[in-house]
Amino acid sequence: MRRMRFPSRSVLLLTCATAAAPILPAQLTVSNNEDVNFNLGFLAQSWGDWNQAAGAQGYQQNLYLRRIRLMVGGQIGKDVSFFFQSDSPNLGKTPKALNAGFLVQDAFLEWRPLHAIQLDGGLMIVPFSRNGLQSPASYYTLDISPLSTVTNAATQSSALRDGGFQARGFLFHDRLQYRTGIFQGERDANAKNALREAAYVQYDFFGRETSYTYVGTALGKQKILAIDGGIDRQGSYQGLSGNIAAAIPVLKGNEIGGQFQYFHYNGGAKFSAIAAQNDYLAEGAYYLRKAKFQPFGKFEAQQFMDLSAQAKDVHRWGAGMNYYIHAQRLKLTAQYLRAQQPHLAPGNEFTTELQVFYF
Repeated sequence: MRRMRFPSRSVLLLTCATAAAPILPAQLTVSNNEDVNFNLGFLAQSWGDWNQAAGAQGYQQNLYLRRIRLMVGGQIGKDVSFFFQSDSPNLGKTPKALNAGFLVQDAFLEWRPLHAIQLDGGLMIVPFSRNGLQSPASYYTLDISPLSTVTNAATQSSALRDGGFQARGFLFHDRLQYRTGIFQGERDANAKNALREAAYVQYDFFGRETSYTYVGTALGKQKILAIDGGIDRQGSYQGLSGNIAAAIPVLKGNEIGGQFQYFHYNGGAKFSAIAAQNDYLAEGAYYLRKAKFQPFGKFEAQQFMDLSAQAKDVHRWGAGMNYYIHAQRLKLTAQYLRAQQPHLAPGNEFTTELQVFYF
């Protein structure tokens, strides 16, 4: 086995520098009256990444902003709310561009005539899988799984978002929730092709989750056990998902948690670039409240069904550590990931992250 060499001096300097970053001040809320208010938020995730693709020689080295987001959310009436979020993802990553500009990440309005029926319109996350609906500020591991983003390019989505309309609601004391919507999807030149449809159902056994996005780790402050399933389709393309997720407080503030996510994709004649596949994601972590540390591990498997495509199968193993200086508001993460494909030498990746967040 080849020895792995990481530029340790660069990693040490990056870690020391990020540890000295300032703490973001408290959330800003502006209110006109009890029915009109809005909140401002911010998310920045700075990465240092040393990445060797499977079968490749040497490491790509990048220091960049994985995410830098500005958020505004609030209500403009007792039953009307809005959310807007901008981002400049991968800012500075090769091919380097530091003036790419911000893009619109989310932008939608919600009308709540009933608790069981809430109507959304605009640009939003397509309701398909829990991993795709998780907040980037609280992932167990470093980032979203690439298994959740397999269809992003083919469906002409932007970071799992698409324009459209969605109905969602909560039943049985908020334990059962649903999301279902119709979205743009991929548009033909004349835009006469079928629209994209998606639906998602989740049941919470303990804590109720009623936000736009879900938490991964709750740092021992919530008790979560949820099961869910989703479907995504357009024309002959179909995606299916299923998940079980848990965040269980133990020993007076610690937490044991994780998730198991299943995906099935088949692009059919609509999206020939999406080969039929069954994909699996498993994540687990243990949070130690007094030490503020959270070791974690993950496994991903992308398995193609067609014999001619199985040479592209990918298995990834990873492990790392989160250090919560001030909970999710100021966090350091380090992760090692190893990827294996048939007939290729394994690839390795080492990444560090500084997160600053408040909303």
